Amino acid sequence: MTDQARTRIFHGVDELQQAVGEHLGHSGWMEVTQERIDAFADATGDHQWIHTDPSRAAAGPFGATVAHGFLTLSLLPVLTDEVYRVEGVSMGVNYGSDKVRFPAPVPAGSRIRAGVELRGVTPISLGFQVATRVTIEREGGDKPACVVDMLAVVVP
Repeated sequence: MTDQARTRIFHGVDELQQAVGEHLGHSGWMEVTQERIDAFADATGDHQWIHTDPSRAAAGPFGATVAHGFLTLSLLPVLTDEVYRVEGVSMGVNYGSDKVRFPAPVPAGSRIRAGVELRGVTPISLGFQVATRVTIEREGGDKPACVVDMLAVVVP
């Protein structure tokens, strides 16, 4: 990552609960390279030309190759880890998402970052469900590249 963000550290779930409703900050900027896009295509088998064929994509609807939407989504853990962490818990795991949208493409070579809003911390049998809204923006873009309502479980 470049332009490192300042990570907000919460010392336990009680402290995290006090921040519900707050925008927790932004990650640093990360470049989405063609190499990363190609590696994701290889890992998933999705070799659609808009992602992997720069010459054909140059004449396509986006004017360049673009990252897979699910590649952008897969970068959430590394990006959000720069925004906030909860210490004093045994683990945190991804539970899923309630809604995912990809309003704008991420052309190869673009830089993206994540903004995180803490929407809820709810007790559940395993620990606490943490709800965030994560907005991935592209540097210089006029619309978000991805908006996702994420759910995680934090186990004390």
